[in-house]
Amino acid sequence: MKEGDWRLVAVRGATTVEEDTSEQVLERTEELLEEIISRNGIAADDIVSIIFTATRDLTSEFPAVAARNLGLSHIPLLCSQEIAVEGSVQQCIRVMMHVYTRLDRDDIRHAYLHEARQLRTDLPE
Repeated sequence: MKEGDWRLVAVRGATTVEEDTSEQVLERTEELLEEIISRNGIAADDIVSIIFTATRDLTSEFPAVAARNLGLSHIPLLCSQEIAVEGSVQQCIRVMMHVYTRLDRDDIRHAYLHEARQLRTDLPE
């Protein structure tokens, strides 16, 4: 693939909430989506789909509602429960956004916010 060609990539991110309330789940998920979009210069029309997972201790709201609140309602959205692994980050929302981009894979900037930063300490903030 030549530099500058469009390609389909997955952009990852995660965030945490301090308490399981609808308001906090929506606020933190919106913040995460906006950060992923901003860091990578993504336009809404470039987004193919978004998969959300939430740890089982989050039951107050579907993270996908945050995407709809941002006007991304025409994009296929899916929520699922993250597998429960002992010792893993709790109250965590993860995102995998499939987008078309001209960026090289090495230039994609994933976003790990709040307590979720510990999931990918190898990535720059």
